[in-house]
Parts: sequence; C-alpha cells; structure tokens
Amino acid sequence: MLMDKPQRGFWCECWTQDVNDETGWPALRASFDAYSAPQADRWVAVALRTISPALDPDASDEAWAWLYDGRIDTRRALLRMEPCTVSLTHASTRITWTIRPVVFLPMAHRQGADLPACAYDFTPHTTD
Repeated sequence: MLMDKPQRGFWCECWTQDVNDETGWPALRASFDAYSAPQADRWVAVALRTISPALDPDASDEAWAWLYDGRIDTRRALLRMEPCTVSLTHASTRITWTIRPVVFLPMAHRQGADLPACAYDFTPHTTD
C-alpha cells in the first residue's frame, strides 16, 4: 500500500511457545500489517479456519468459540483501537495471535533523491 502520510492500522503477529519448556522463548511465526479492524480480525479468522481440522478437540473448540463468539468482541475492541489477543493450546504448543493498533509511517522514496556516493560503488555480481 502506497502511503504519503502516516496511517492508522494494526500490526498482527502469530507466536508459538512450548508450554512444557519454561525456559523457551516464544517463536514468531507470522506477521501482517492490516489497515482496518475487519482486515486484522479476518487475518486471525482465516488462520484459525485453516488450522482447525488439524487441532486436537479442545483446541478446535477454542478456535470455533472465538470464531463464533469471541470474534465479535475482538472486532469491537479493534474499532476502539484497543490491542487484542487470541490464544489456544494444541498439545503442548500455545499459539497466540496479537493485534495492536499502530501508526504506519510512510517510507522515503528513492526516485528523484540524490543517493550517497557509496551507492554508485556497488557493482552487481554477474555470472559468466
């Protein structure tokens, strides 16, 4: 998405952690930049629908409970620009989706800008 000024949105992440490993750190599995509350909660909903057939019965029940009931509360919180978390545990793995309101800043464009002299010292590697 091309931006020329700061834009409100949501930073979404999916983390996993082994609940039996007290010293283990969570692992980031995916991230996503959403520009609306519906887009943010849809990202979690698609992930849950995708993995639900592979989940154990308790985790599957947690997933579908959020999809049917919890998603409404999540959407309302996001519309108020509040952070949200959706978690479930499958076997010994805790899966957590986080959604946080953020302000996305525009990136500087290189077109029409003077690059530093060192930028022209680079020569691409070519294969013969």
